[in-house]
Amino acid sequence: MSDQTTEQTTGDRQRPLAGKVALITGSSRGIGAATAELLGALGATVVINYRSKVRRAEQVADKVRAVGGDALVVQGDLTDEASVTALFDRVGEALGRIDVLILNASGGMEKNMADDYALQLNRDAQVRALTLAEPLLHEGSRVVFITSHQAHFIRTTPTLPEYRPVAESKRAGEDALRERIPELAKRGIGFVVVSGDMIVGTITATLLNRINPGVLDERTEQVGKLYTVEEFAEQIRDAVLEPIPADNTKYVGDISFFTGE
Repeated sequence: MSDQTTEQTTGDRQRPLAGKVALITGSSRGIGAATAELLGALGATVVINYRSKVRRAEQVADKVRAVGGDALVVQGDLTDEASVTALFDRVGEALGRIDVLILNASGGMEKNMADDYALQLNRDAQVRALTLAEPLLHEGSRVVFITSHQAHFIRTTPTLPEYRPVAESKRAGEDALRERIPELAKRGIGFVVVSGDMIVGTITATLLNRINPGVLDERTEQVGKLYTVEEFAEQIRDAVLEPIPADNTKYVGDISFFTGE
C-alpha cells in the first residue's frame, strides 16, 4: 500500500462522516450545538436548526467549520407545520439528502405556552419531522431520537412533578417514532433512541435544580455520575457511528435505579 493510500485510509477513519449530511433539530445551543461540533470534526455537513436565535446558530456553524466540517443554518419551529416544512424543503434544495437525522429539540417547561405544548413538541413535532425528512433519507441513513431516562421509564418510575408532563410527552413521542421502525428498516434506515439521566448544564436540569434546590447533587448520589452536555454529546456522536444496539436503545450511564437490577 502506498504512502498516499495509507494517508487516505487514515483520513477516512478520522473523518467517517466526510460527504455526509447531518441535520440536528434544536442545535443552536446545549446538547444539539455540542453534537454539531463533534459531527463537524468527523467531516459532516451539519444543518444547524434554530427557532429564533439566528446569531447564536451562526456561532455554532462557525465552530463546526473551524473543526473541519461544513454547516448550513436553517430556521424552523418544529411546532409550526409551515415553518418545519420550509426547513426540510430548504435542506432538500441545498443538500439533497440527509444521512443523519438527530431529533434533539424538546421542551415543555417553558412559561406562557399552551397546555398541550409539551405534547405538541415532544410527540407531534417529532413525528412530523421524521415524516418530512423521509424523502431525503436513504439506505444507510440513521435517525437518532434523544430522550431522558426519566421519560423513557416514566411508566414504571415516578419523576419530579414539574417534569412529569415533559416525561410523559417525550415517552409518547418515543412510542410514536418506534412504530416507524419496521418501515424504516425496510428501506435500510437505522433508528436508535439515546437515553440519558439529568444532563448537567442543560436548561431543563438547571430549572429543576432551581425549583428543587440540591436535586442534581441528590441525583448524583443516587446514580454515581451525571453527564455534562459535552459528555452526553459524545455519546450521541457514538450512536451515529456504532451498530444499532439491542431494542434500538442506547442507555447513557447507569439505569439500575430505574430497572432495579
